[in-house]
Amino acid sequence: MVSITGEKIMNRHLISSNSAFEEAIGYSRAVVDGNWLFLSGTTGFDYQTMTISENILEQAEQCFQNIEAVLIEAGFRWQDVVRVRYILPNREDFEPCWPILKKYLGSVKPASTMIVAGLADLRMKIEIEVTAYRST
Repeated sequence: MVSITGEKIMNRHLISSNSAFEEAIGYSRAVVDGNWLFLSGTTGFDYQTMTISENILEQAEQCFQNIEAVLIEAGFRWQDVVRVRYILPNREDFEPCWPILKKYLGSVKPASTMIVAGLADLRMKIEIEVTAYRST
């Protein structure tokens, strides 16, 4: 489980995983604003050990575990996810991840985009960004 701390600023609730990246760059893991959740690009780092697997499938699974921890902390569910962006340095790695993507979002079917781009750390093979809306 990710260790998450929250901070409230006006109507916004900031969620942090306390990673060195967040502190060094100056961003939040997620921002809850009303019924909206904006979750920053999430990689396959295990925040408990601050390690990352070399395997793309293990990284993808860890991404979703990290995302799920934030969804729960913020009071959201997978069914609230309305948009997802997948960012991968190697397009060839995307299709092998499809069963994992479907495992978490197959019944939700959010709007989705896959982008090929370099990531901040060469060990990272996938980054996933999520937007969720909680209807009242």
